[in-house]
Amino acid sequence: MPLRSPGAAKPARDPVHHPLFARYYARISVTAETRLGMGGVRDRLLSGLSGRVIEIGAGNGLNFAHYPRTVSEVVAIEPERRLRQLALDAARRCEVPVDVAPGAAEALPVKSEAFDAVVISLVLCSVRDMPRALAEIRRVLRPGGVVRFFEHGRGGGPAMTFTQRALDRTLWPPLSGGCHLARDPVAALREAGFELGPYRRMLMPQKGPRLPTSYCVLGTAWRPDPGGAGT
Repeated sequence: MPLRSPGAAKPARDPVHHPLFARYYARISVTAETRLGMGGVRDRLLSGLSGRVIEIGAGNGLNFAHYPRTVSEVVAIEPERRLRQLALDAARRCEVPVDVAPGAAEALPVKSEAFDAVVISLVLCSVRDMPRALAEIRRVLRPGGVVRFFEHGRGGGPAMTFTQRALDRTLWPPLSGGCHLARDPVAALREAGFELGPYRRMLMPQKGPRLPTSYCVLGTAWRPDPGGAGT
């Protein structure tokens, strides 16, 4: 006897499906909180936020515990099923209201200009279409709203850049959940029409060997407000 009638709709597939990488990422990200100082980075990333926030690519929800109480609501979008389940578990332990939902950065399932802030943390490296994802971020953010970002990307001298690009063309994306090493998140934000605020380039880990993944940037951008209402 068939489980589904011939005319029944098939269940929707997740926009991202990397189960092996999701398991690996869930383990190493927890270790990085203390060993690499990621907990402190998350504090700086989210400090001072308020109002309604959308976090894109929430992963396993490690940012949630770092949101200040001035945030009234977080809508956390995570396309990968296993990571989304871990994010749901983290949301239940969070003092700030967090709603975890499926969705892709290139087609966010929320209304336009509905949020005071957007958080992107180690996301732009893996989106399939970065200009489209940034256009969606701009769409859902109110004029004058803030983008907080922590991303890794292109860095180092010519030899490191060559290595990053070579890995991007070969092994790295399929082994790392679609991640790319040689993207430039600051330039991409600027090209998407955001106003860049202060940002800081940093190495992760700060000590030890410099890896293709080590070149990070932590900063702030804004969606311009033609009316001059401020941020």
